[in-house]
Amino acid sequence: MQKNYNYIWPTVLAAALALGFFLGGKLNFNDTPERLFSTNSKKGKLNRLIDYIDYEYVDEIDTDSIVDVTVNNILEKLDPHSVYIPKEDMSKVSENMKGDFVGIGINFYPYKDSISVIRTVPDGPSYLSGIKAGDRILMADNDTLYGKNLSSDVIVEKLKGKQGTTVKLKVYRKEEDRTFMVKVKRGIVPIKSVESYYMLTQDIGYIKVNRFAESTFKEFKAALKDLQKQGATKLTLDLRDNPGGYLGIAEQMADEFLKDGKLILFTKNKRGKINNIHATDKGSFEDKPIYVLINERSASASEIIAGALQDNDIGTIVGRRSFGKGLVQREMDLGDGSAVRLTVSRYYTPTGRSIQKTYKNGVKDYYQRFTDRFHSGELVSLDSIKVVDSLKFTTPKGKVVYGGGGIIPDVFVPIGSNEEEAVEILDSRGFISYFIFEHLDEDRQRYADYSKEEFMDDFKVDDILFERFIEYAISRDINLRFYHYETSLKLFLKAAIAEQLYGPNVYANIKSGADTMLNQVLELDKPLVNQGEAEKIEASN
Repeated sequence: MQKNYNYIWPTVLAAALALGFFLGGKLNFNDTPERLFSTNSKKGKLNRLIDYIDYEYVDEIDTDSIVDVTVNNILEKLDPHSVYIPKEDMSKVSENMKGDFVGIGINFYPYKDSISVIRTVPDGPSYLSGIKAGDRILMADNDTLYGKNLSSDVIVEKLKGKQGTTVKLKVYRKEEDRTFMVKVKRGIVPIKSVESYYMLTQDIGYIKVNRFAESTFKEFKAALKDLQKQGATKLTLDLRDNPGGYLGIAEQMADEFLKDGKLILFTKNKRGKINNIHATDKGSFEDKPIYVLINERSASASEIIAGALQDNDIGTIVGRRSFGKGLVQREMDLGDGSAVRLTVSRYYTPTGRSIQKTYKNGVKDYYQRFTDRFHSGELVSLDSIKVVDSLKFTTPKGKVVYGGGGIIPDVFVPIGSNEEEAVEILDSRGFISYFIFEHLDEDRQRYADYSKEEFMDDFKVDDILFERFIEYAISRDINLRFYHYETSLKLFLKAAIAEQLYGPNVYANIKSGADTMLNQVLELDKPLVNQGEAEKIEASN
C-alpha cells in the first residue's frame, strides 16, 4: 500500500505538536513546603482510597500505576502544558534539558543487525579513540550489541556510564575488512541545541536553535561570536519548530538584542503578582538588523523572543503564526523520582499581549486547533488568520500587533504545497539520511578527495544516484512526483551526504538554497544593501 503524503502530513504535524511543549521557569513561590502540602480532606480521601485498594482489594493491584493514571487525569483537567514525568523518564528528560550526558560520543544507526557509526562527535571520546564513520560496534565489554531485537534505548544504556570509566569495544571496520578492540573513556557529550550556524551571506549570519536548554545560551553566544569574527553585522535567528524550554534562557537571548532597560516580558501568577523582566547592558548585538524565523511549531520560549523583539520594534519576524503558548511551568519533585511540570503563571509580551490560545474545551480540542489552521487556509494566506479586535495592541512606533493564539509575523511566508512539505518530512524523519548512509557505506573513498569547500562548491548529485533514490523510495511505498521535485531532492541528497561527511553546519548551508523563508530574508535585505550603497555614493560625492 502506497503512502500518500498529500493526506497524512497535517496529521503528522499535529501529532508532533501533541508530544508536548514545556517551559521551565526559575520563579519564586511565597508558600513554604509545609503550607503547600499540609493535610486536608481532599488529599486524605485520595490517600485513603489508595490504601483501601492496596490492602483490601480482592486482587493484587499495582497501585503505583493507579497513582500515575490519577495524576495524569488531574493534570489533563488543568491545562495542556501541566504534565507528569514518570520516574523512568526523568533521566532522559533531565539530560535533554541539561544539554549533555556521559557517553562515548557517537551518532549511530541500528543498521540491519549491528550498530553502525554515522559520525563521531568532534574531539569526543570515540573520536579520540580512533573510531570512524562506518564502523560497526559489535560488543561493549561483555554485552553483545548486534542482533535484530536491540532497541536504540537499550544500546544507549549499554554505552553510557559514569564519567571517566572505560568501556572496551569490539569494532568491525568494513572498508578495511578487519575486527579490532579499542578502549574508550566515557566523557561529557553535548546535546546540541544550537543545531547549526554559518554565514548566509558576506554579512548575514545564521543560527538555528532547536530548543532552550541549560546550555543553549552558552552555545548561542559562542556561535554568534564566531559569526561576528567572520564578518556578521546582521543575523538570522531560526526558531522554526522550536518548542521552547527554559524561560531564563529565552530572557538571556532576548537581552542580546535589546538595549538596557527595555522590557522583555512580564509574568503574572494566580495572586496577581507581576514580575517584570528587563534587558541589561550586556547585549552584544544591539542596534543591528535581525530576522527571526518562526512557524506554526514555534512555541513558548521561541515566542518570548519573537514577541519581545516585535513589541520593541526591533528586527523583523518572518514566517507564519506561532503556536500560541503563553503559560509558564515549574518542575516540582513528587518525592519518588517522578516530577510534575505545573503551570504557575502566564507571561505577557512588552505591550501586554498574552499569546496563549484558549484551552477551555480540553486538550483534544486544543491540539485540534493546530490542525484546523491547515484546513482554514491560514498557513497559505495571511488574510485567513483570524484576529480579535479586543486583543489589538500597538508598539511604541505604532505597529499593530495582536494577542491570543501566537505571534503573527511581520512578513508572512506561506507553507509549501503538500508534496513540497512531504519532501521536507522525508528529510526531517531521516529517510533521506538513511538512504545516504547506505550509499556511503558501499564506498566512502569516493568522497575522500573532496575538501568541505570543494564539496559545497563543486559536487553535484548525478542522475545515477537520483534514480537509485527513487527506486529506494518506491520500494518502501513512498509515492511522490519525484521528477517534478528533482532539483530540491538532489539538493537534499547532497545536504545529507554533507551532514554525514562534514557535520550539521554544512548540511544546513546547502539546504538553505531551497528554503523559502531564507530566500525571503535575502529579498528583505536587498533594500538595506541598496540603501547602504546609496549612502556610500552620497558620501563619496
